Amino acid sequence: MTRQPAVARRAEQLLGAAVVSTSPVAGGDISTATKIRLSDGSLVLMKALSPVRDDFVAAEARGLRWLEESGAVRVPEVLAAEPDCLVLRWIDPGRPNAETAEELGRALAGLHSTPVPSFGAEKDGFIGRLPMPNKAADTWAEFYAVRRLLPYLKAARDRGAIDATGAERVEQVVGKLTSLIPEEPPALLHGDLWNGNVLWDRSGEAWLIDPAAYAGHREVDLAMLALFGLPHLERMMTAYEDTKPLAEGWEDRQGLHQLFPLLVHAAMFGGSYGARAATVAARYL
Repeated sequence: MTRQPAVARRAEQLLGAAVVSTSPVAGGDISTATKIRLSDGSLVLMKALSPVRDDFVAAEARGLRWLEESGAVRVPEVLAAEPDCLVLRWIDPGRPNAETAEELGRALAGLHSTPVPSFGAEKDGFIGRLPMPNKAADTWAEFYAVRRLLPYLKAARDRGAIDATGAERVEQVVGKLTSLIPEEPPALLHGDLWNGNVLWDRSGEAWLIDPAAYAGHREVDLAMLALFGLPHLERMMTAYEDTKPLAEGWEDRQGLHQLFPLLVHAAMFGGSYGARAATVAARYL
């Protein structure tokens, strides 16, 4: 057993319990993760942030609690949330199967049925390491344009990750959103729902982690899963549709709602994501 003194001391301060051992957890490029065994035998995960960023941990904790309050999906219990670290109940990882993927589909349908007053959220949040504006808007087309596509298009352009022609294509799509996306009531979203943020436990059941929660169009969560892949995605989608059918043409709109994560990735990582966003946008012109 190992024990990282600084990590152990911070955990003991926050949890009021003695730490028996600590071990690093791989993954993540924003925080340092550590698995911690407490004196009562329980396991927790500490995500330590350095340098400290105002409201970053609080935003993740708010998102986890918001999803938990829906009663629809599993999320790790928040045990402590301070500006420098987040402590969560540990989930032993496992592997998915087709049946639990179907359960996830039904759970997401339940999450997306949670009543929310308007598109957006009470406070701004983060998507990856980037700030994410959440000020409310009356329609999804307006919210998606001014809170999701245009801010990250600008960030991608500033980075040089999308050229002028590609940016113009995305701007043209923004001008057509009202005619391209049917209006629906706002749905509670995970907000950053890719395969890496779905944790399968030892029994194969899915837990949602690292949310960027807000109220939006439910097709965004599903489009992101389709973009980055998920085990047994087809079975999951069938179960979702059986529980909460999507509006006609949703498959053709997946690209529209994939523009957001593509532009976020272009702004954060550069590479080919900007060109991919431009190619997707061209389909709708």
